[in-house]
Amino acid sequence: MTQTRTTRIPRLERGRSALGPALELVHTGQAPTRAVLTAQLGVTRATAGAVAAELEALGLISVDPHPTAPAGAQGRPSHRLAVAPDGPVVLAVQVHTDGFRAALVGLGGRIVATAPGCGTVHADPARVLGEVVATGAELLRRTGRRCVGAGFAVPSAVAEPEGTALNPLHLAWEAGAPVRDIFQRCLDEAGIPGPTGAPPVTGFTGNDLNLAALAEHRHGAGRGARHLLVVGTGHRGVGGALVLDGRLHTGSSGLALEVGHLTVAPEGRPCHCGSRGCLDVAADPAALLAAAGRTPGPESSLLHQAADLIRTEYAADPAVREATGLLIDRLGLGLAGLVNILNPDRIVLAGLHRVLAEADGERLRGVVADRSLWGRSGSVPIEPSTLDHNSVVGAAELAWQPVLDDPLAVLGG
Repeated sequence: MTQTRTTRIPRLERGRSALGPALELVHTGQAPTRAVLTAQLGVTRATAGAVAAELEALGLISVDPHPTAPAGAQGRPSHRLAVAPDGPVVLAVQVHTDGFRAALVGLGGRIVATAPGCGTVHADPARVLGEVVATGAELLRRTGRRCVGAGFAVPSAVAEPEGTALNPLHLAWEAGAPVRDIFQRCLDEAGIPGPTGAPPVTGFTGNDLNLAALAEHRHGAGRGARHLLVVGTGHRGVGGALVLDGRLHTGSSGLALEVGHLTVAPEGRPCHCGSRGCLDVAADPAALLAAAGRTPGPESSLLHQAADLIRTEYAADPAVREATGLLIDRLGLGLAGLVNILNPDRIVLAGLHRVLAEADGERLRGVVADRSLWGRSGSVPIEPSTLDHNSVVGAAELAWQPVLDDPLAVLGG
């Protein structure tokens, strides 16, 4: 996976080297005005103005030409900065056990257009990716937006540097499928133009929970955290990710934080990994429905069925309340072990785990505090994720990273 750098910016004097850091500050909402941009970059006001003007000329940001100051504010008003509302986009796609989603995502993590596809995921990843990329290409044609990259959120650990899906346990895909190469081939066949107008656009791949963590750290509930732990369950299974000092921690080969295989119910259901009672099978949507005595229906995804069950029947149905409490206890036990090992300064919960935290966050925080050393000595904030489709937004972050690194190089300067 492409590594992402910390947003702590060295002092810069002038020139092209300031464009990438400046764009990242606007992209992540850390520079809402030119005065803040000047201070964050450590440059002169004139240099910050020139940098903002260059980014505006590239179509990436907008600069308010008529600065105003809030009522009662002291000093000279500053030009407001924002991502360009009609600027370029990236194509971001996610595949999960119940289908896929294609989206066009602009700077700032803004989803410009999206199209879900539901149904059985074919055992051939090339067929699935061909369909989702074709859906994305249609979104691009319909909106007329310029595409500068593409990212794919994979429901599996992705080995680096090979770009292979090592354990797509909840899909029928072969272990070791070369998903990065397949994704790039589908982009090539779709003829999606790259940033300079000529195909092919470049595709990037990453594990879906890693990408969700990246999105939450840049645009969501993880903003400002130095050591962010994200744990979540989407349609099947449980994943985790860690952001350390602004960078995804993916391990030596992209396989770190496979938290789904922490044992939290030793006598529980068999897991795909060969163990029993792992978070992967003890705290996902299927586990919630089973514990509540509900049979999954065909009308929507398991994630939506489980989340709707808690949101609509938790207060009135004792069986739903008991099942929710059971999953909270299992999740809390897993989080406590992770807190003991990783000592994060914030935990963000995604997918169904966000809904569990919303239902009874006090119970969850109590389990983590009781079962973890660091939880007893000082509570670790546990927050629900704030981004819808955070894995999709994270896939877009992969595709945006080359532009953030050097806007002129990517956009033909």
